[in-house]
Amino acid sequence: MTRTIHTSFTAPALPPIVITASEAHRLSVLADSSMAVFPSVAEFLARETDRAQLVADDAELPDVVRMGSLVRYRDDETGDVREVVLVYPHEADIALRRISVLTPVGAALIGLSVGQTIDFQTPSHQTRSVTILAVKHQG
Repeated sequence: MTRTIHTSFTAPALPPIVITASEAHRLSVLADSSMAVFPSVAEFLARETDRAQLVADDAELPDVVRMGSLVRYRDDETGDVREVVLVYPHEADIALRRISVLTPVGAALIGLSVGQTIDFQTPSHQTRSVTILAVKHQG
């Protein structure tokens, strides 16, 4: 007698994210133009912009990670808390804690709200999880 065993693996549900219309457009263009050089993170960023709830550019989003936001987050595996500014690639400077949205953690942060957690894949293909602790908009 032959038995068939069916197993299904489901990825964790992605948290809802919010991005302004102009940032979503700019991030989508960035993802498209980066596919050849950074395919995995560009695909992740494109997926995030595609699934985001788009809002008006002047929407009040006090607890949402936007471009230029100062973000405090926890690496859920290590417990380390980091504080970074999320920027476009040409503005990135790790010494100033300015991380590019075109990095795995940067793409994971965009659009999240305080208290939300998301999984992302590191360049070494490990799954990591971060939780947003605080967001401060600069400027």
